[in-house]
Amino acid sequence: MFTPAHIRSASAYKRVGADTIVHSADPHRLVHLLFEELLQSLTNARGSMARKQQAEKGASIGRAVRILEEGLKAGLNDARGGEIASNLRALYDYCIMQLTKANALNDDALLVEVRGLLEPIAAAWHQIGPKGSDRV
Repeated sequence: MFTPAHIRSASAYKRVGADTIVHSADPHRLVHLLFEELLQSLTNARGSMARKQQAEKGASIGRAVRILEEGLKAGLNDARGGEIASNLRALYDYCIMQLTKANALNDDALLVEVRGLLEPIAAAWHQIGPKGSDRV
């Protein structure tokens, strides 16, 4: 299908802007961006589920799982983070399990549960500022 030039240009501009933000961000900002994208993915999944758009729902949940697994969990430093890192790892694993169930069962309540668990962590991360980013 043909995509108009202005849409392709806007899409390319967004990708370049996102790449620039990621490449210039400090570790604290990167985690902040991961949390923002994770919460947005959960919002998108809920909307897709409500509209019965199975492919979009699955893609949004898959993105949330990848952010948890490959971004947030992978960034934990068990040696320096101690119990906090261990607890976050367990929380992320639980959220991944709940998201997998939500996808399989089309269960919005599980998406709400995961968001409720992760929003306070995201807010706390935002509050600690860049100086605390290397602690966990």
